[in-house]
Amino acid sequence: MPPRGLREVIKWNVGERARSSSSAPDLWARPFAYALAQSGVADEIVLTDMDRDLAQGQVLDLAHGLPFYPNVQISAGTALDYHDAHVIVITAGSKQHPGESRLNLLQRNARIIESIMDEIQTQGSQAVVVVTSNPVDVLTYVAQQRVKWPRGRVIGSGTVLDSARLRYLLSRHCGVDVHNVHAYVLGEHGDSEFAAWSMTHIAGMHLDDYCPMCGKCEDWEDERQKIEEEVRTSAYHIIGYKGATYFAVGQALVRIVSAIVRNEKSVLPVSTVMDGEYGLREVSLGVPAIVGEAGVERIFHSDLPAAEQAALERSAGILKQAIAQLGEAH
Repeated sequence: MPPRGLREVIKWNVGERARSSSSAPDLWARPFAYALAQSGVADEIVLTDMDRDLAQGQVLDLAHGLPFYPNVQISAGTALDYHDAHVIVITAGSKQHPGESRLNLLQRNARIIESIMDEIQTQGSQAVVVVTSNPVDVLTYVAQQRVKWPRGRVIGSGTVLDSARLRYLLSRHCGVDVHNVHAYVLGEHGDSEFAAWSMTHIAGMHLDDYCPMCGKCEDWEDERQKIEEEVRTSAYHIIGYKGATYFAVGQALVRIVSAIVRNEKSVLPVSTVMDGEYGLREVSLGVPAIVGEAGVERIFHSDLPAAEQAALERSAGILKQAIAQLGEAH
């Protein structure tokens, strides 16, 4: 790993490789950069983009706010800056259109990710790479396979945002502070994801124990299905309303980066290449994992109920199909 200071240097790739000022990935990068600068997590933030003017414009806009948030160096860079980065966050990719499945983005984005990983490896970087481009699980697998690094050093944003959405909806429904709601969405960051109700707790109580005590719902099973479906379709609704998701995804990325930079050992459902956990191999998907300075340090493997295990395997199967289709296309 690079030398550690009080805080760490973070350098990342922003925007899509083909010029497009309206790309959704670029829009993710803006709130991420803003939230990251405000967080005090990084000593240095370096933006790289094929469009140097776009990167420079973002840098100036952010730098003009320096009097209002913790000290941080912000600059536009090149692939040379990958060499001494602690974390590289890849947001590059093509735009997701309203109603478009994340898996439909696969062929357009795989080559982009491979070219970036080649640049990172060429620079001898020891960074942890965080992939956010969609479909994030497949592209995380593509990135890891390209460089053949230890799997923990290449991770995807996974279902961190989806899990936050689930916690928010449960908080709103149950009337409990979101910070006292603990829940995970597992599997693909996409249509086959599912809420792991067996891992859901409110104020330390398992959900199955909390609901009878609460007595708010006449049919809790029905409410579960409604909440789970709302989590699954949230991104499509937001894209339909305003064209892209912005703010929550930026906050989710800061949460992941913070866990790495501060070596927090946080449990986050990031996308990780599986090696036998939950009976799965040769696929990357969102499962709870300890995240620290080396990336994913350990995957939590719990015994899921049969229905949830089946849902995880089904989600993995869909992702494996996409990986196989990509292999055929290559």
